Amino acid sequence: MKRFDERDTIFARMSYQKGSREYEDYYKRNPEKKVVDDELRSMPNVGEEGTSTYNQLHSPIPIAGYKFLSDIKKYSEGPINQQQIEVDPEVMTKKIKKLAYYLGANLIGIAKLQDYHYYSHRGRDRETYGQQIDKFHRFGIVFAVEMEKDLVDRAPQFEELLEVTKKYVDAAVIGMWLSYYIRELGYEARNNMDGNYLVIAPLVAEDAGLGEIGRSGILITKEYGPRVRLGVVTTNIPLIPDKKEEFGVKEFCKYCGKCALSCIGNAIPKGKIKEVEGELRWRIDPEKCHRVWRQVGTDCGICLSVCPFSQSVPVELIEKMQGSPEIREKILNEYQGEHGIMAFLKKEINILD
Repeated sequence: MKRFDERDTIFARMSYQKGSREYEDYYKRNPEKKVVDDELRSMPNVGEEGTSTYNQLHSPIPIAGYKFLSDIKKYSEGPINQQQIEVDPEVMTKKIKKLAYYLGANLIGIAKLQDYHYYSHRGRDRETYGQQIDKFHRFGIVFAVEMEKDLVDRAPQFEELLEVTKKYVDAAVIGMWLSYYIRELGYEARNNMDGNYLVIAPLVAEDAGLGEIGRSGILITKEYGPRVRLGVVTTNIPLIPDKKEEFGVKEFCKYCGKCALSCIGNAIPKGKIKEVEGELRWRIDPEKCHRVWRQVGTDCGICLSVCPFSQSVPVELIEKMQGSPEIREKILNEYQGEHGIMAFLKKEINILD
């Protein structure tokens, strides 16, 4: 699988300011993206005045959360204890997983890292823009934190964005503690958190057995569907990797397509799965997706809510799904879900008022 350049992500591109070194370099190499990117950058950003969900008191809360994440990312790496403790891989794996659950992770797995898990170049920070990523750790400790279903079902309202932000913060704190702990044992460890990833978290999570990537390009777990945020700690401490587990998501997504039909930006493909860079997958349109974010003022999240797997499908049913059209049909019909204004009207959740 070809490594992806972080400079090409929509989040990196939106950070390039006109006249800056990054801006001039990127659009010199990618002139075809300049017009649409300039247009998107001219629109109000998520949480800003001018978007349809803007609220003078509420909207700054997620902005504050992301500023906090930006402030602590410098602690993702740090000094390593020179007195290394010899550990047994099996014992250490169990201890790391137990600690992660205690700290608040809902799912956790270990992946043996491959080069395709890593971005090829960094792109989101001015200080590290364009740096080639050529130092790899052996293992990725990847964990998921569940997003509350009732709040995700408010998508694309403010409550969904608030929950997404909170879980990114939760994942960052878990990753920090794990990283500090491993470095205290005398081993390298790096916390990959929102805005500061060297690895592509969904790819690591898929290979660690946490779930499968579906039509929307998002990891779908058995337990919570796509209602999770991910964190990854990369390390060279000896661990036992988990196995990748396929439970039929791609086959299900071929027949479902609810996320594509519900996407208000038409960013999720409605057609058949295609081969992209040697792998069968769907490719979303990031520009169309991000345009909705800028219009609505949240990160939308409708695709998270309408996915049947977000609607508390019993794990036992999912485990029987692969190769069974009848069970697939049962999940499609019985787990519809609601989001947005319908969820608001049917169940008031005044978490701030």
